[in-house]
Amino acid sequence: MKKDIILAGVGGQGVLSIAAIIAQAAVREGFKVRQSEVHGMAQRGGAVLAHLRISSTAIASDLVPRGRADLIIAMEVLESLRYAAWLAPSGALVSAAEPFVNIDDYPDMESVSAAVKSFPVFRLIEASALAREAGTARSVNMVMVGAASPFLPLKPETLEAAIAAMFASKDAAIADANRKAFNLGRAASK
Repeated sequence: MKKDIILAGVGGQGVLSIAAIIAQAAVREGFKVRQSEVHGMAQRGGAVLAHLRISSTAIASDLVPRGRADLIIAMEVLESLRYAAWLAPSGALVSAAEPFVNIDDYPDMESVSAAVKSFPVFRLIEASALAREAGTARSVNMVMVGAASPFLPLKPETLEAAIAAMFASKDAAIADANRKAFNLGRAASK
């Protein structure tokens, strides 16, 4: 088994937290994991990219080759398209539907959404609304872990346990909201 994942977003959206949750869950299930991160001007809304590779056998490189990603998880819809060249023809693109307009010439959302919908396997998730429903607007990234979970070779319970571990030092209500966000995202992706 091998699963190559590209995670994309804008600084402050929790892309690296998503990578950490998935990586921890994969290790808990006995898989080998390699990860590489590129931090843009994160504090200024710059691009953040992570390559995550999960395998049952040894992994030679941290980087996912172009055209070989099984999954793109994007916190921002335009960022999902920025890395589309990495997606394998049979891969899935899972993106938050809401734009993060941080450039003056941001394309119109109709054309951006149409481009995402042209992929054979895609999910556009109303992640902000689901995060609010879960109890905290800051749980958008956990909504996206849930939305991506049907495309991962990991048990939902293992992902949920990794989320619980990440938020164990926080208030119990925060941990519960993040687990709820995961489950709402998972339900929205089916």
